[in-house]
Amino acid sequence: MSLQQLADLIFPDVTKTPADYIEAYPNRNLPEGAKVTRYAPSPTGFQHIGGVFAALVSERIAKQSGGVFYLRIEDTDQKREVEGAIDDTIATMHNFGMDFDEGMTGEDTSKGIYGPYKQSERAEIYKTFAKDLIVKGLAYPCFMTAEELQEMREKQISEKLTPGCYGEYAIYRNLSAEEAMEKIKAGTPYILRLKSPGNAEKRVEFTDLIKGETSFPENIQDVVIIKADGLPTYHFAHAIDDHLMHTTTVARGEEWLSSLPIHVQLFDVLGFERPEYAHIPNVMKMDGESKRKLSKRKDPESAVSYYKEEGYPKDSVVEYLLNIINSSYEEWRMENPTVDYHEFPVALDKMSKSGALFDLVKLNDVSKDVISKMPADKVYELYTAWAKEFDAEMYELVTKHEAMTREIFNIDKEGPKPRKDYGKWSEVKEKICYFYDEFFSVETAEMVELPKNVSMEDAKAIIAAYKEAYNYDTDQETWFNELKELAITLGYTADRKAYKKTPEAFKGMVSDVAGAVRTAISHRTNTPDLYTIMHIIGEEAVRARFDAFLNL
Repeated sequence: MSLQQLADLIFPDVTKTPADYIEAYPNRNLPEGAKVTRYAPSPTGFQHIGGVFAALVSERIAKQSGGVFYLRIEDTDQKREVEGAIDDTIATMHNFGMDFDEGMTGEDTSKGIYGPYKQSERAEIYKTFAKDLIVKGLAYPCFMTAEELQEMREKQISEKLTPGCYGEYAIYRNLSAEEAMEKIKAGTPYILRLKSPGNAEKRVEFTDLIKGETSFPENIQDVVIIKADGLPTYHFAHAIDDHLMHTTTVARGEEWLSSLPIHVQLFDVLGFERPEYAHIPNVMKMDGESKRKLSKRKDPESAVSYYKEEGYPKDSVVEYLLNIINSSYEEWRMENPTVDYHEFPVALDKMSKSGALFDLVKLNDVSKDVISKMPADKVYELYTAWAKEFDAEMYELVTKHEAMTREIFNIDKEGPKPRKDYGKWSEVKEKICYFYDEFFSVETAEMVELPKNVSMEDAKAIIAAYKEAYNYDTDQETWFNELKELAITLGYTADRKAYKKTPEAFKGMVSDVAGAVRTAISHRTNTPDLYTIMHIIGEEAVRARFDAFLNL
């Protein structure tokens, strides 16, 4: 009776029992094998790429099994909450192609029957389960002061013991209910701790869906379950929420692996079936010769905003993340070049156990593949949307010359091997700016790239002759044959063997003449097909550029 009195004193307004809530959260009606997963961030900041990585794992597991992927906000640490973080989470996941089946839909809105989906709104639920544990003698009020905690910690460290509240150091564990009630009535501050049933000599066997078989000593720590402010700790809240929301699979960062003994114990003490756990390896990067964890402070690419600012299409980032979730994705994509990535079956047991290496060079390569397969109209649409926000000058230019820009983006798009010119939208300007007279006309002689074997004097001589011979209205084969004929009359050769044998007999190769024309038209030595460029900018612009080149 005294434990009931203690529980009633601590929670006088709690009238429900755990059974009431278990009944209120019915089993989900899902097909056999369907997984229920969640993304459960704390709203303490804006999204990072590691969060997108973890969310993608959870989303794929749920979706490919015909299950449910939901958003729960773990906001029990309200001092660190950042305004707008929930909306940012939802918008970020949507931008990367992930929409939640249920959970929070805004800062104060949600959908689904397993809510509330904000932990700060579930306080009564946690108190109900905590009250039940007190009645059963499985939890107790702890009155340790900050000074006592510090003294305990220092003593344990000096004696080379594991710091924490357990055994002889759990000084209020065996306080009688009557003594505890006296302290509470006297206004002594307290928290609630789990009365751990763990035995350090025993081990718990566990199968992690990524790490495989693992075992660890049972937890012996009397962990805090309810803080002084009445809100639960992450440990306690997540166990109750995952049970009531019928979460089958918890995919989370491997930094939580060390907490698994506590969580397994909490599920057992509460009488809940344990969910499956998948501890996702940290996202790593190379730093010199060694790997380290991607840092929010040091690495700009850790922030989701980086990918938007640089102009990586969302599909490129998702494709790359799938590459580091499962290394077999690259081979699958080669075999299925046009198939939607949602068709790829993510396998947790094939994830790297030692850390996922994040490589921006590889991301750029993946993104070039993704953009190269996009229709020109989609490239135009995505690029102009990006430029409108991040490059106003280019936005104005490409929309002013919309028809020409669409043609530029369509160069070599329709063949079996489309060009891979850009990995991100911030690279586009440098690659296409010469098409636009607004940029081209202000380039100086110092900015002109000449073919390796051609001097400016030779190039001008070629253009002076070619401008008279140039015929705009021909097909590509005729155009090249006419260029070749002119080159030969100028002393260049199409015979590579002859040139190698007696180079002094010729001014150069036909390719040098074509290179000089390319330079006059673009000021660059590396561009897409020259004939195509000339037809995109038009005859008038071509002839104007020949004249401008001769006057450089």
